[in-house]
Amino acid sequence: MVQEYVSPVRVHKYPFEMVMAAYERRFPNCPQIPVVLDCSITEDSWSSDDSQRDTTRRCQLNVEAPYLLKKMIGVDYVYFIQKNHLDLKSRFLEIEATNETFATRVGVVEKCKYYVHPENSDWTCFELSALLDVKNFFGLESTVEKIAMKQYAANIAKGKELIESFMMEVHADGIKELTPWTAGDPHNNRELRRIVSRGTEPLSPRPLAETRQQSIPDQFTLDSEYIKRYLGELTTMQESRLLQLRKWIAELQKGKVPSDTTLLRFLRARDFNVEKAREMLSQSLLWRKKHQVDRILSEYETPDVVKQYFPGGWHHHDKDGRPLYILRLGQMDVKGLLKSIGEDGLLKLTLHVCEEGLKLLEEATRSSEHAVQSWCMLVDLDGLNMRHLWRPGVRALLRIIQIVEANYPETMGRVLIVRAPRVFPILWTIVSTFIDENTRSKFLFYGGKDYLQPGGLLDYIPKDLIPDFLGGPCKSFVHEGGLVLKSLYVSGAFTEREGDPLREDSIYRSVSLGKGQVHEVVVLNKDPQSVLTWDFDVLRHDIAFTVFRSEHELHNPVDEVNSALCVGGGADEGRSVLEQKGWREGEHYHRVEPTLLCHDGESIQGSHVMRCSGAYVLQWRCELLDAPPAQLVYFHETLASHHYRQTSIRPT
Repeated sequence: MVQEYVSPVRVHKYPFEMVMAAYERRFPNCPQIPVVLDCSITEDSWSSDDSQRDTTRRCQLNVEAPYLLKKMIGVDYVYFIQKNHLDLKSRFLEIEATNETFATRVGVVEKCKYYVHPENSDWTCFELSALLDVKNFFGLESTVEKIAMKQYAANIAKGKELIESFMMEVHADGIKELTPWTAGDPHNNRELRRIVSRGTEPLSPRPLAETRQQSIPDQFTLDSEYIKRYLGELTTMQESRLLQLRKWIAELQKGKVPSDTTLLRFLRARDFNVEKAREMLSQSLLWRKKHQVDRILSEYETPDVVKQYFPGGWHHHDKDGRPLYILRLGQMDVKGLLKSIGEDGLLKLTLHVCEEGLKLLEEATRSSEHAVQSWCMLVDLDGLNMRHLWRPGVRALLRIIQIVEANYPETMGRVLIVRAPRVFPILWTIVSTFIDENTRSKFLFYGGKDYLQPGGLLDYIPKDLIPDFLGGPCKSFVHEGGLVLKSLYVSGAFTEREGDPLREDSIYRSVSLGKGQVHEVVVLNKDPQSVLTWDFDVLRHDIAFTVFRSEHELHNPVDEVNSALCVGGGADEGRSVLEQKGWREGEHYHRVEPTLLCHDGESIQGSHVMRCSGAYVLQWRCELLDAPPAQLVYFHETLASHHYRQTSIRPT
């Protein structure tokens, strides 16, 4: 298995010559790196003009491995060959180290480079990469890889610290400044050679003609201070993965590379697996190009319906400096918005919000002293009821959630859910399975007025920024929402995907009921505490809806779909299964939900916790006298008890 590691660029704020004088003091060994026991020079030569030096060292290392492993492989020490090429004229040092011990079983190639900072000639850059190829190591390949990575991380961490430490020694010796190598100044050049080699005489001379060209600095590098300031604290492995993804995406795109914060978000979404992150990001970049998402901030025009009825908007920031977005979901008329602007319109609105969020993150990072990489969301559920379980609306929202999860990963830092009502666990059970597990872990729930208690909003939002509708002092300009006027509905805005009753793949069923007829669905429940939900629209005339329960068995061989039995057909068509049995209410069956008279054009959503086993009957009855048949489209679903019980919300 082959592993490649790349470190970001470290910057030493000293001239190149001073850094070289400090670097040489790490040989033949130093207490700061106890793993290196000794480094002996085997080859050393200078060019005749004192501008270039080639040095080969054989380094003895004490492997930081378990005692048992050392005994198994039969060695206490390993040896590396380090080759340095110093060019004082072009001002760079290239280092290559390879393992001598177990070279046929493990291949280690470490390359380092010191060079002048491209924007400040008084600073010096350092970069390092390593390639590890564990071919065959007594069945201990994974262990060897972990030990090597641990050592690599330790070297990275100590590198800058070592230069600072040795620079103090250089200053203590009275060396405060060194003049760079200059053609025609042999006296200065010889003195510079003496200092950067600590007076070591070469083992063999080398003619001037043998020169080496400086390799071109890798354009896919990052400054370590830049990473800390704009990307936050990253481990050595994470830094390496970021640089790898940056290089790969640049090669794929042949053009503009996404920002480092974007790359980092996709890496985090895939647990820093570069292959998976690259695949996810590549798909997202194609999606953005196809749908011209980069133009949405400049071209999106907010529909009037959204301006009047959409209860969401940005509201200052939380205590961590994250931009804060407020959504008053309980006051949001999902059906009305979808009927007015359609699913595509709601998606464009969502994408516009996300693009605004990315821009706000950049502004927050620039204005603060640390990286701000995600936003906070405050969701107010006051007013949430069963109408929010309208299935076409839920399905549309789930599709939008999936698109956001795929293209804006790791942007949600925290979600604060307040005033969660009794019905919320049902909605959460349906929706939560479509939300990434890592994102779900960022949700905090508060029922009733719990958000005002210790551990509530004041732990996350500054007191003076708590919005007024939650009892705070800060005026919120987020719209209150409310039901969208039906006069604003647009014909055909939301029909293609909502589950047309006439479509073969629809989850809804269509029923016509004549005078005195009933339509029933019998749900045979064997899972106490499961939740029965329903969603139906009355398309013509009035219909009475009731839910019954019986401990007696009910069977109807005519139609059975998903454990539901539907009345229809035969001599008893249109009659209740309860009436066919000759049963009496209160003796053989009980009414568990009161009768609800539903009028023409109404959309009804509801639920019932089936606390006991038995047969539950959803009944729709037409009480018309002389009129065309009433029409109904409906859908029902049972939420398993273990899903419902596992929901962590406990609203009051």
